[in-house]
Amino acid sequence: MTPEELSAARDRVLPDVVAGGLRVLFCGINPGLLSAATGHHFARPGNRFWPVLHLSGFTPRRLDPAEQEELLTYRLGITNVVARATARADELSAEEFHEGGRILTAKVELLRPQWLAVVGVTAYRTAFGERRAQIGPQDRTIGSTRIWALPNPSGLNAHWTAESMAQEYARLRTAAESTSDQSPDTP
Repeated sequence: MTPEELSAARDRVLPDVVAGGLRVLFCGINPGLLSAATGHHFARPGNRFWPVLHLSGFTPRRLDPAEQEELLTYRLGITNVVARATARADELSAEEFHEGGRILTAKVELLRPQWLAVVGVTAYRTAFGERRAQIGPQDRTIGSTRIWALPNPSGLNAHWTAESMAQEYARLRTAAESTSDQSPDTP
């Protein structure tokens, strides 16, 4: 990608990868410019989302961002708190996060995934006004959808390694599998 192509992707909206009946709807903060330019979520090479999904057991192999639609076969999806693409998440205003939280709530009410997994506890805190939220399952629900705050897979999040992130993502996978086992009406 040239700098001009990346710059042209600013403020684009990246379509969600969603369907009804999802086990987990992963929710990023917002698309980066490379993701918006390519049309693929978590496309930046340093982003650890795709390796962590595999390491945690959500996918049988490491998917490339261009294979994002394959997530639906595993009853997984991707959306974002804020839809518009920026170079950095700190370009987003608090109001955009709050509005994103309202839009995300409506989307979850419509799609009714078993779990909403927000990848970035700070984004979760800001979007939902939960200033004390920590990584892990949350008390808040959206209808029957449970919420889990996960570490941000960005390469800039040096506090978490791919292995430690995979352990946290695997905790969610285990919870989602046990939820599936308890839901007779879920495909």
